[in-house]
Amino acid sequence: MKIAVPVLSDNGLDSIISEHFGHTPYFAFVEIEENEIKKVEIEKNPLEEHDPGEIPEYIHRKGGEVLIARGMGGRAKIFFKNFGIKTITGAQGTLKEIIDAFISGSLQSLDYEPDEKFHKH
Repeated sequence: MKIAVPVLSDNGLDSIISEHFGHTPYFAFVEIEENEIKKVEIEKNPLEEHDPGEIPEYIHRKGGEVLIARGMGGRAKIFFKNFGIKTITGAQGTLKEIIDAFISGSLQSLDYEPDEKFHKH
């Protein structure tokens, strides 16, 4: 399974989740097999300036099956669902903390709306 997480830096498992998934500087892609982290790739977000639907398509092309984020609007959730990508929102902390919580089953999706200052209009 491949999980995508928007992060603030290219700092491996110590990277902190980004407040706004679409305008994140980086995306982490974590491959999990048999409840273990097998591979972590972090790459610069090629779509910091994007149109609706481009980020879900990018995650889909990268093989992402789950996107874990802080906040996400309803429209974005629909785009991800249309690509067959499960979304989990309300996450916080480091990439390692988030993935460990996902593996253990303790990561629950919460409604979370980022502050307006994080939205670019």
